[in-house]
Amino acid sequence: MTRLSAAILAAALFATPALAEPVAYDFDKSHSNLGFSYNHLGYSTTEGRFGDWQAELLIDQEDPSKSRIDFTIEIDSLDTFFADRNKHLLSPDFFDAAKFPQATFVSTSVEKTGDNQLAVTGDLTIRGMTKPVTLDVTVTQIGAHPMANVPAVGFAAETTVRRSDFGMDMYVPYISDEVKITFHAEALQKQD
Repeated sequence: MTRLSAAILAAALFATPALAEPVAYDFDKSHSNLGFSYNHLGYSTTEGRFGDWQAELLIDQEDPSKSRIDFTIEIDSLDTFFADRNKHLLSPDFFDAAKFPQATFVSTSVEKTGDNQLAVTGDLTIRGMTKPVTLDVTVTQIGAHPMANVPAVGFAAETTVRRSDFGMDMYVPYISDEVKITFHAEALQKQD
């Protein structure tokens, strides 16, 4: 009887599904956009984007706290749709892209805050200066992608940072210190 009980227990243990691991996703860059905006003298909102970035995304649907996202952004890919402004923003007055060619975001925690809401906290580094930042994330869709026929996720993330925290305080307060960052993304589960 003891051997039978041990055999049943062993079979039950080996039959138990392994703990789920976070799943890696690749971004569809043709349907993802990393942008920013700021107020200009109270008259208008100036918008821009970064066209060249890399990101790693791991999602654990069962335990979102095990999910993560890390970014590397090529600063010289900045585009505000006006060449002279781009040149000035890349200069030492602002990003100093020649000296600091990349910005990074490394997530440190993910917290579920609502049905489709997450707070993703991480370290944002710009011009060699690192500050904690929290992204407010809304998951817009998660499921089978109807065209690619693989699991996919869509989400929108936003946060507001102060450029002066990263050594870019020229023209504050006339041009707003606060810069809104937005990331709209579509990603497909990596396939082996």
